[in-house]
Amino acid sequence: MTMHQPITDPASNATAPKRATRVDFLSEDDKDMLRAARDLTRDLGEAKGRIYWTDMLISAGLGYGGIALAILTESLAVAIIAGLVASLAFYRALMFIHELTHIHKNALPGFRTGWNLMVGIPLLTPSFMYEGVHVIHHKRTQYGTIEDPEYLPLALMKPWSLPLFVIVALLAPLALIVRAAVLVPLGAVIPAVRKFTWERFSSLSINPDFRRKPPEGTFAGRVRWQELGVFVWSWLLIGSIFVFGWKPLLVALAILSLTALLNQLRTLVAHLWENEGEPMTVTAQFLDSVNVPPPGFAAEVWAPVGLRYHALHHLMPSMPYHDLPEAHRRLARELGVGSTYAGANHPGMVVLVGKIARSTMIPRP
Repeated sequence: MTMHQPITDPASNATAPKRATRVDFLSEDDKDMLRAARDLTRDLGEAKGRIYWTDMLISAGLGYGGIALAILTESLAVAIIAGLVASLAFYRALMFIHELTHIHKNALPGFRTGWNLMVGIPLLTPSFMYEGVHVIHHKRTQYGTIEDPEYLPLALMKPWSLPLFVIVALLAPLALIVRAAVLVPLGAVIPAVRKFTWERFSSLSINPDFRRKPPEGTFAGRVRWQELGVFVWSWLLIGSIFVFGWKPLLVALAILSLTALLNQLRTLVAHLWENEGEPMTVTAQFLDSVNVPPPGFAAEVWAPVGLRYHALHHLMPSMPYHDLPEAHRRLARELGVGSTYAGANHPGMVVLVGKIARSTMIPRP
């Protein structure tokens, strides 16, 4: 790891914070940054129920309203606009699954159940598909390794891997229906199918080598009722064809495919994907992750519910999404433009996609 030497400003005689230029060989943490993240945010961190419920309910309401209008309208233009609104609204509502993996179980009474009933189960993505999985991605010794379910060295792979990674997401809604309607009931009577489905198709992961461990304790109970919910709902969706015809289901699948595509694009730029499987320091993990802070509103659309501060989230995983903007402002102001913290800030999705794409074109042995 090559670090810039501290730069002395002749005018102020102050020493600028060091900035890491690469994450590959970072062997030491930036203790000043970690200490600042702890000290400057002591008064933050309480999940506010009114914000969570209001945001989630409005997002879900817009999603269902938009999908209904897209199905019922006779105007193609109105259907397209309504579908776009529904896709973005469902996307935001779905992203609360990320918050559910980090907030304390007693922080928001009823929110997990309410989210599953209104969003998770109807969209065939119940919270168990992320709970117990995403936390592995935050473990100090497992981030970026073969044990990380949410990491692939995409920047070090072949150029064709990036478009394939994104486009395959369009099939996600159909795959979720097959999982819930076919694999779940088969697994209820055939242990081998149940084991295969749980290990390979019951987590929101991108690492094909990841195998999920069996659920235990109270979590296993939550899995059972959520699985029952998606099974029943999936067959109601299939049965709707015989009552309402194909149009409603096809419109819904198209809208949710766009949602899945947008999420996959966000996933593509959530990290720089430069690690080759070795354990990394907390600072290296931070620099391999991405913040897309203001100015600009676009990132709030494609990286909602605090995900535009993904690198900061890796410093403070339990920080509620509504407190991340203030935490970022404090750290950016305190640590300055030349700091390690600033090294994780990026201007936008297009720039990030270009950076990762160029990295895949570098010849490697």
